[in-house]
Amino acid sequence: MFKQWEQAPRGTQLSLDEVLSELKTNEDGLIPAIAQQHDTGEVLMMAWMNRASIEETLTEGQVCYWSRSRQTYWRKGESSGHRQRLVSMKLDCDGDTLLLQVDQQGPACHTNRRDCFFYELTPDGVTLTTDPNSGMPAA
Repeated sequence: MFKQWEQAPRGTQLSLDEVLSELKTNEDGLIPAIAQQHDTGEVLMMAWMNRASIEETLTEGQVCYWSRSRQTYWRKGESSGHRQRLVSMKLDCDGDTLLLQVDQQGPACHTNRRDCFFYELTPDGVTLTTDPNSGMPAA
């Protein structure tokens, strides 16, 4: 269906149910979701969602993921207070990755860093680019 839909003109409306039914998920029914700060473009994290967490996020405006390690729903910031408010949700052209533009309150990473991408890989090795528990770039 995504091949057919990609030829549709801008402004075409599709049924949410129909699109969610066509998502390309893994064998566990999960789809990767990238969280991006809406006003800066900063990529914060990647997590997994399923149909129910997508629907809850769209309805409530509070981002809800599926925790593979805990096998339960994970409402970002539920215990830490570092919530993610949904600004927009987009789906890529293949229907296999979500992009969530969010308003992140506090650090996004469980290490209390601003984002989860703090390992920089180069041919010479790997460098940590931020300090733990600070959310600030390393000096």
